[in-house]
Amino acid sequence: MKRRHVIATALSAPAVLSAGCSSLSQTAAGANPSQPRITILFDALCSETHLIKDWGYAALIEIGGRRILFDTGNNGDILAHNARALGADLSRLDMVVMSHRHGDHMGGMAHLLSVNPKVTIYAPKEGFGVYGGDLPGSFYRRSETLPTQRRYYDGKPPALMRFGAAWPTANIQLIDKTTELAPGVHVISLVSDKPGTLELRELSLALSTPQGLVLVVGCSHPGIDRILEAAAKIDPRILLVSGGMHMVVSKDDEIAKTINVMQNTYKVAYVAPGHCTGEPAFDAMSKAFGDRYLYAGVGARLMLGAKPQTLFSDGTRPIHPIELSQADRQGYRELAQANDQKRRGLFANLTYADLPNGAYLGQLQRSMMACC
Repeated sequence: MKRRHVIATALSAPAVLSAGCSSLSQTAAGANPSQPRITILFDALCSETHLIKDWGYAALIEIGGRRILFDTGNNGDILAHNARALGADLSRLDMVVMSHRHGDHMGGMAHLLSVNPKVTIYAPKEGFGVYGGDLPGSFYRRSETLPTQRRYYDGKPPALMRFGAAWPTANIQLIDKTTELAPGVHVISLVSDKPGTLELRELSLALSTPQGLVLVVGCSHPGIDRILEAAAKIDPRILLVSGGMHMVVSKDDEIAKTINVMQNTYKVAYVAPGHCTGEPAFDAMSKAFGDRYLYAGVGARLMLGAKPQTLFSDGTRPIHPIELSQADRQGYRELAQANDQKRRGLFANLTYADLPNGAYLGQLQRSMMACC
């Protein structure tokens, strides 16, 4: 495979991010350019030396004549670099779906809006969410005995109270229930009941194909089992699950239980795990699914169809399923640790004065959960 090298000095990212990965490949039979596909733009796994890895997630889905960006990764410069290197024009999108409010999934939002300021962005609706929100004016208790000047809105609040977003000029549409955005394109809306992410709302993308549903998940905080349960109501045939499945710290028995549900309850045909799925889960899923386990690091193109497969950006495919090298495993661990320690919260590396609504964002930074 032809190799190119990253000029890492062009990016303001830690040195560990510029480490490339190697892969063995052979030329695949000519891929159909109109074949539905998912291109991984952002993750801490990579398969090609001209791309950059970082903790976070973003993917470009091309299906049914539509181009959908799912999440924006952790860093706008890295998203821009990988998108350019992979020929992914983010100025030409039909829609964007943001899975949830964690910074490693929306850190590239400023870059996205710089190249595509009017694109429709679907995001989870939360009461005082970073994407905006609203609540009925009756949400708070009232005291009729207070003098007018000591009452909210002089005692006459609006019927609907709207709250600002971190990106006030963006065209953000808020979602709080499973919704069909376009024919065959659904978003599944669920709320996490797990410790650490309690009440976090997350969107997952469900795409209809002749062979069944393709699920693209960001972090699966509500649980991949609950996401599959909701997806099966749209179509019980689950062709592929791709993205982060939130088992990065799970114990072996928990991973085994999840794989059992995927295989035996929902009959998932293929998996393409990434991001916060976790190294032990990568290993266990690879063994459980065999050749139906697809590599999904940065640069991978998941070609959808009756038999999904992974292609690299130059049209080649792996000779055999890729497993993480020791260097990649170490890099993955360093990125996970760095994210937890150094990039906690939404805009951890920026001062509030750099951003619109700085005080509001300062409050969010203190209250937001860390990545994953």
